[in-house]
Amino acid sequence: MIGDDEQQQERSGLPVDRRGIFWAARNRILLSYSLLLALIFIAVIPVFRSMLLLRVNERVRSDMTEKAETFTALVKGEPNSSLEGSHWLERQDDRLKPPASRQDLEAFFDAYLSRQVPEDDVYLITFIDKSFYRSSPRARPEILKQESSLMNRWATLTTPQQGEKLLNDPQLGDLVYIAKPIQANGQTIGVFVIAHTTAGEEREVLEAVDVVIQVTGGVLIVALLLGWFASGQILAPLRLLTSTARSISESDLTQRISIDGEGEIADLANTFNDMMDRLQGAFTTQRNFINDASHELRTPLTIIRGHIELMGSDPIEQQETINIVIDELDRMSRLVEDLILLAKSERPDFLQLEPVALEPFTHELFTKACALADRNWVLDNVGQGEILVDRQRITQAVMNLAQNATQHTQANQTIAIGSAISSKSVRFWVRDTGEGISLVDQQRIFDRFARSAKSRRRSEGAGLGLAIVRAIVEAHHGQIKLRSQLGRGSTFTMIIPLNEINSAQAIQRNH
Repeated sequence: MIGDDEQQQERSGLPVDRRGIFWAARNRILLSYSLLLALIFIAVIPVFRSMLLLRVNERVRSDMTEKAETFTALVKGEPNSSLEGSHWLERQDDRLKPPASRQDLEAFFDAYLSRQVPEDDVYLITFIDKSFYRSSPRARPEILKQESSLMNRWATLTTPQQGEKLLNDPQLGDLVYIAKPIQANGQTIGVFVIAHTTAGEEREVLEAVDVVIQVTGGVLIVALLLGWFASGQILAPLRLLTSTARSISESDLTQRISIDGEGEIADLANTFNDMMDRLQGAFTTQRNFINDASHELRTPLTIIRGHIELMGSDPIEQQETINIVIDELDRMSRLVEDLILLAKSERPDFLQLEPVALEPFTHELFTKACALADRNWVLDNVGQGEILVDRQRITQAVMNLAQNATQHTQANQTIAIGSAISSKSVRFWVRDTGEGISLVDQQRIFDRFARSAKSRRRSEGAGLGLAIVRAIVEAHHGQIKLRSQLGRGSTFTMIIPLNEINSAQAIQRNH
């Protein structure tokens, strides 16, 4: 079955993703989360079981040691305040007096065992004169039967002993014991043994582990369900990003992602929206550029076609038509060259940097500008020092500014050129006292094919001169500033940072 989203994508002509459930980020996150929890679960349970068994064994041995010490204190008749509160010690019974003979020991064992209620799997065993005497409880496992080798060994002990015997019996577990010989008049008259089988504690540990596994399993399932819903909420902006990206086409770049909250996903959405703003601006600029370029090229082509179609056989008329066609072709050639120059301005090899002495270079620029038109040309200022620029590109930029100034001034008005240098930058400017530029036009005059809307005369160019100037200045990592007032003239200033130029030259030399 195809989901509603897939059906909608198929109807809209968009590609449908069929890469499987484990390709989706949400499923992969949940799978990774599940594997991580499972690994932790598998690693923790054995550790928990081992620690629990260790704690139980320590408790059992501690209880056995306490009982053995209490018994020893009773046998020796030594007062021990730490033992007085024991629930199985009754010092006021005369039969619990320290034994000195076999008869005393029998009475001592009878009185002692009659007052003991051993815990499960605990056996109190007594021996007199190397023979089994009595135990509590009476029923004992096979390993503790009277004729067993272990019982015979305990019966003959003369020194205290404690240890553990591995039985590998699932019903009994292992056997932990403490044996205390009883001496009177320098001879061993009996032995007291506390034995404990570990199967019961091990079963309790396993039951506790089973409970932990069940509870942990339930918690794991709940955690996975919560993780599934949480990952869905976290990845919702990504799905929105995907659907928005799929809905974007060249004809519609207005789609954006709504941003709610903060964090990495919000940053991603912001980045995507910023990217779409740049793309939309680039597409708009490109569309306008293509429209303007086609318009600029269509006009000379129309003129050429019209004159050729109407050209007669008169030689004078033919020559006039040829002159018009050549003039229009020259204008088209200049337009194409300007477009190629703007395209090259984005390439890293656009500039050919070289050391240039600023003073003679400024005089050279002034001399060339004076030949553009009959104006009142003035040299404002001449900087002193050596700079690192592309000589030909800077000359082209200044000449474009000067040519632009001649188109917006009269013959009796002033056009000034100057340069200055500081510790951080070098400045070139072209100043005129012409008609000026309105504030609205100042925002767009450096765009391609842009012309001043309130100019008194129509520019002869295609509106690429100032765009070329900006491209050259930005290639030098600089900026161009305009200060203008209607009726009082304009000042264009190119500011080129010296440190950026030196860095660019160093990179160029390394390559």
